[in-house]
Amino acid sequence: MLIRSVEKFKGSTVCIEIEGYDNVYVNEKIAAEYCLRAGMNIPESAVEEITAADLERKAKERAMYLLTDRDYCFVELYRKLEKSYSHEISLSVCRKMAELGFVNDTAYAEKYARQLFEVKKFGFYRAKQEMKRRGLPDNVIENAVEPYLDRESTAERLEELIDKKYARYLTDEKGVQKVKSALVRMGYSYDSINSALKAYITDEY
Repeated sequence: MLIRSVEKFKGSTVCIEIEGYDNVYVNEKIAAEYCLRAGMNIPESAVEEITAADLERKAKERAMYLLTDRDYCFVELYRKLEKSYSHEISLSVCRKMAELGFVNDTAYAEKYARQLFEVKKFGFYRAKQEMKRRGLPDNVIENAVEPYLDRESTAERLEELIDKKYARYLTDEKGVQKVKSALVRMGYSYDSINSALKAYITDEY
């Protein structure tokens, strides 16, 4: 297949006119990488390779754009890219981002765990559920939540939640049950909730 011309199209895009083939539009960096020039003969398979390389370049740019806004774990970034690119390209780009250190599931999980436990005051079960939803691996989740599992820190979070959000409901049995249900939804066990409520009510009276 004969390349008739390689000409500037617009911006950083070039138009490659190929004899007997539709025009191909790729980034100038891709054209330079493959040393494409007028008068050059290339096999048909090379066109597919060149267009795939250009798509991967676009996917990398998209990934870098996403990562400038906030952190992503591996699976989360993959899910974003797969909306626009193939499985192969999305996976390849995510692996490249991980190799470069832009994606780090361990660091991401530790930061996210701090937000879930210290800011949102979630219990273990809810925090773990939220982390699974982001696509973090089980072993990474277990390591990230481990510092927050001791009875003392759990009791402190529950006491703060009860004091700030739920104390006004603790006037009758119906209110107590409402508070228990809310705390279960936040990821706390019944044992932890009952102990915290007992301690809080005892202190109040």
